[in-house]
Amino acid sequence: MELTAIPFGITDWSTIEPVAHAGQTGTAYWRTLQVGSMRVRMVEYSPGYLADHWCWRGHILLCLEGQLHTELEDGRQYTLDAGMSYQVGNDAEGHRSFTRTGAKLFIVD
Repeated sequence: MELTAIPFGITDWSTIEPVAHAGQTGTAYWRTLQVGSMRVRMVEYSPGYLADHWCWRGHILLCLEGQLHTELEDGRQYTLDAGMSYQVGNDAEGHRSFTRTGAKLFIVD
């Protein structure tokens, strides 16, 4: 990710309509801002959400509310509570997320 040629801007996330993305179970609601090649998202997972695919895209992810479980393709699992984050590079390690209780995330990729 290259953060160049981006003018100063403010985002009022409440003005961006959420788009529903069905998981294997549950639903993810994305509010997305595209800035050049960078995607910035506010994402809310419903309780019981499980991603329907392994993701290989790089992210910086901050858990704002709830609890998020992330499973790596090799079987390792990590839990993020509110205030915790993770980072992973493009094509580094396949990962997918799930939550029992629901979660709100801020993601840059």
